[in-house]
Amino acid sequence: MIRRLSSLAVLLALFALAPAAAAQTSDHAEDAIVVVRGDVTVPRGHTVDGVFVISGNVRLAGHVTGDVLLVSGDALISGRIDGSLVTIGGRAHLLPHAFVSGNVHYADERPVVAGSAIVRGDVSRENGVDALDLLPLVSVVLFWLGIGISMAVLGALLLLLAPRAAEALYERSREGLGPPIGIGFAVAIALPLASVIAAATLVGLPLAFLILLALLPLAALAYCVAAWALGRRMLGPPRHRILSFLAGLAVLRIAAAVPVLGFVVGLAAVVVGFGLIGTTIWAARGGDRDPGQSPSWRQSPDS
Repeated sequence: MIRRLSSLAVLLALFALAPAAAAQTSDHAEDAIVVVRGDVTVPRGHTVDGVFVISGNVRLAGHVTGDVLLVSGDALISGRIDGSLVTIGGRAHLLPHAFVSGNVHYADERPVVAGSAIVRGDVSRENGVDALDLLPLVSVVLFWLGIGISMAVLGALLLLLAPRAAEALYERSREGLGPPIGIGFAVAIALPLASVIAAATLVGLPLAFLILLALLPLAALAYCVAAWALGRRMLGPPRHRILSFLAGLAVLRIAAAVPVLGFVVGLAAVVVGFGLIGTTIWAARGGDRDPGQSPSWRQSPDS
């Protein structure tokens, strides 16, 4: 029991490093920020493509080149919005230095606009939000759901088709994550690097294309392996395998809804998954056994 909990702590510690990494890489992010639940802050001097929040507050002192959409929560605007500001539930506060080049739409509470704040468009109440305003958010949510559902189906099929391999992966994860993480990083770097090297010559272009084409299914497989290892450690045997996998997948998909953090956690999951696959294959081939000892799967049932 103690060994299982300590191994789980190591795996979760890898994911716990993600917030620190996110804080270091978000200084001048250009991508849109999409949050299902949580607050969003865009500091002064930072520029993002857009802000879309389902539940949470928005504090904007920087620059948004697109729209700001807030479904439930308050917005405190002291920066610049090149698009429109839409609040469905909650209230927007436009401070003296706020600038909105588009419209300010609200469905609940009328925005508080300071006298020196600038709104180039109209400030109007909408009984219903235009479907075009919700299109970016809906597309992102559908993409997030699609990945989660596809991973759930893939993982469930793999568990049904290869339950012994799944248990071997879980047992390998209990023995420590040091070697899997090292091997996972090596694989994650070697495959893209091999495609770049192959693409350097005209003859190698087809090989580079095949390598890049194989990266997506391989990364999906590694992601499912990491979700399985995490869920199995959370629930532990003899709980149902698919239930354990879905629990681990739920943790990863919830983390994926957080900007930057989701990317870091997903990358960590793929690295750990690649490492677990590599070390498990090596162990099955007898790579970590004494030369005179036969692998366990070659021994007779009565031994």
